[in-house]
Amino acid sequence: MDSSATKFQQIYANLPLNQRQEVVVVIGSEPLSWNAAKIEVDNNTEKGKQILDLLIKLSIIK
Repeated sequence: MDSSATKFQQIYANLPLNQRQEVVVVIGSEPLSWNAAKIEVDNNTEKGKQILDLLIKLSIIK
């Protein structure tokens, strides 16, 4: 797991459970919740990589 994925996991772990259902990013026209983003990141998918890149650009992951 690379450092941005590790940082994502740390942020995710500290989120309140109800906030994990909220949209964190939109890839194309598809809104993704924290929960959906975690599945993509955990499975190291192409979409997961796009999510991490976007979260870095948005300064959510530093």
